[in-house]
Amino acid sequence: MTAPIRSMTGFARVQKSTEHGDIIVSLKSVNHRGLDLHFHLGPELDALENAMRAVIKRSVLRGHIDVRCSALRTANGVSSGLNLPLLRSYLAAFRKAASEEGIEARPDLNRILLLPGMFGAAAEGEPDPASESVILAAIEETVEKLNQFRAREGTELAAFIREQNANIRQSAVEMAQIRARAIPAFHKRLVEKLQELLGSSGLDPQRLAQEAALLADRGDIGEEISRLEIHSRHLDEILNVGGEVGKRLDFLLQELNRETNTILSKTSGIGDLGLRITELALASKASIEKIREQALNLE
Repeated sequence: MTAPIRSMTGFARVQKSTEHGDIIVSLKSVNHRGLDLHFHLGPELDALENAMRAVIKRSVLRGHIDVRCSALRTANGVSSGLNLPLLRSYLAAFRKAASEEGIEARPDLNRILLLPGMFGAAAEGEPDPASESVILAAIEETVEKLNQFRAREGTELAAFIREQNANIRQSAVEMAQIRARAIPAFHKRLVEKLQELLGSSGLDPQRLAQEAALLADRGDIGEEISRLEIHSRHLDEILNVGGEVGKRLDFLLQELNRETNTILSKTSGIGDLGLRITELALASKASIEKIREQALNLE
């Protein structure tokens, strides 16, 4: 079964009301070379960070992820509302710091209300086992939603990459066709050029033809075109398998770029046929760069 291709960007939020209180979990993911988890938890949840980390690592491979979780207690099933002691403590600390440092500043209430534990009565100490299982279940549910979001975006990116890769493969096919017509013309030009340079030196015609053939072979792009087609097919195979494709695509794109650069360096000076090959190679480089930009977003 093909594994899903996921983007590294996404967002998910889950809110659950339980007999233990309200649990709110949010995950925001952006690009990163590896898996980088940043937790924003109230002190009552610090003890669960390692368990939360383990849950996330089971299902997420790459990305910088901000993890926010709050567990708000309720009294007799009714939310306890704004945590006034915490609010007043924060404001007192803010004003004291501003006064001692001589800073003219006013607290931003909108930002203060976003602080963990500002609504509801914060739990004291470590969560009991029943609360812990509910919180971790909420984390797992949020991770699942995040991956659904990332998979939808990953499917769109993969479709775009396939389209650009088809352009590369089509360019390689046309370059191969042009090469077949260009080899005789290139060989003839080399013979004429060598005769012109040597003049009447009396070089054996057979030796002249051999030298021209050798130079033509050095300027041939047949191997580069073949490797370009092979790498293009391999790229589709990587997408077909799915899973963690980002790093594998990055390496393959370097190889594709290397082949097109070599083609460009070998096709100068062979007239209109060379100009068309140059156009096709430049178009392939443009497609490779478009793929690279989108591959950077893939897990």
